[in-house]
Amino acid sequence: MRSLLVSIALLGTAAAADLAAIPFKTIDGKEKTLADYKGKVVLVVNTASKCGLTPQYEALEAIYYKYSKKDFVVIGFPCNFFYDDAATTEKEIEKFCKDKYDVSFPLMEKVHVKGAEQHPLYAALTGKDGAFPGDVKWNFGKFLIGKDGKPLARFEPQTKPDSAEVTEAIEKALK
Repeated sequence: MRSLLVSIALLGTAAAADLAAIPFKTIDGKEKTLADYKGKVVLVVNTASKCGLTPQYEALEAIYYKYSKKDFVVIGFPCNFFYDDAATTEKEIEKFCKDKYDVSFPLMEKVHVKGAEQHPLYAALTGKDGAFPGDVKWNFGKFLIGKDGKPLARFEPQTKPDSAEVTEAIEKALK
């Protein structure tokens, strides 16, 4: 029994290490991984500039501001998968986010969150063997990742970033 528990613990550690090693690029092209945010609670969000849920940027910025001094970060991954909701360049996305919503949390290059070109981070989160299997349904799907790099929770697009459900999960992860 003890060896089974050790195996499960090691598997969880390996999965977190694998998730932390997946490369992605910032909106200005710099290489990053979740390992760059080690020791922080991370909220990964697929974003869009022309979507009915785009006003969630405001709540994302508010929770980023509220918890950033407590080792919390929001990471936005623009996605053009759903009806060309992010069909602009990275520079235009960045300008829109700063001008319209005063976004200061990190934004990454556009990614595919599902389908044949799915980004490896999203495959690790939502794939058949992922932490939370099942396709991302729309823009502003959210994944909470703990300080240890392990996925903790998934929130569907309609769940607002500043909802009690999300903020309670963030506060619990920050302890």
